[in-house]
Amino acid sequence: MRIVGKTIMWAAIAVAMLIALFPFYWMLRTSISPQEDVYLTGMSLLPDGFTLDAYARAWTDGGLGHAMLIGAIVTGAILLIQLATCLPAAYVLSKVHSRWTAIVLGIILASVLIPAQVTLVPTFIGINLAGLGDSMTALILPFVTSAFGIFLLRQQMMSIPTALMEAARTDGLGHVRTLVTIVTPLCAPGIAALSVFTVFANWNEYLWPLLVARSPELRTPPLALAVFQSADAGFDYAALAAGAVIVTAPVVLLFLFAQKRFVQGMSGTEVAG
Repeated sequence: MRIVGKTIMWAAIAVAMLIALFPFYWMLRTSISPQEDVYLTGMSLLPDGFTLDAYARAWTDGGLGHAMLIGAIVTGAILLIQLATCLPAAYVLSKVHSRWTAIVLGIILASVLIPAQVTLVPTFIGINLAGLGDSMTALILPFVTSAFGIFLLRQQMMSIPTALMEAARTDGLGHVRTLVTIVTPLCAPGIAALSVFTVFANWNEYLWPLLVARSPELRTPPLALAVFQSADAGFDYAALAAGAVIVTAPVVLLFLFAQKRFVQGMSGTEVAG
């Protein structure tokens, strides 16, 4: 019975994996298919031919090279600024005791429950009133901190032994040196998890860049992909699929590289004393 149960479990896992991975396979299949094969009726799991013309069209007509550079700059800047704001905030909420700690933490948790769409219009109005519309700053400024990131890093820091913090204070380390030299290295799994979430969210962000990035020079990867869905120019599904493969590849590689740390950070693995 145990063998039968394990067989059923692994069969169910295999079926779930196939269902989850099939859209990615179909995206790759479409990207390497000849243009005329994409519009044929019926469905074939294997393409009738092989060509990389769609990748060339995606790179040149969609301007994916420049868009991915803009996306990398925006995403990298947001990640660095979020780490610079979330790490000190999480440290204060976890290791600096104050009567205001519970209140501030409650406000942060409450802000996580507010949908991003609720603050979209006020943020857009504020950005334009400040004269920052259609600029790189407008793409970065609304995401300089993350309530979820603060909470995630705080939970990671809560697992740091109190004896270690007391030893740091005994050695004369202040809060800044303690955060930089002791707490931050020990929170590497939480930082990795936050980094993956931040990169995924901002690399794939579509709605906010659509509102503020009115110049073609500020197109992010999702906006560049939208070029192939224009009703006026026609839908180029092969180039769209090829562009999606190009845009998806960096974040997939990032996840594969950081998956061990990501799992540790999300599972709340305790820091060894």
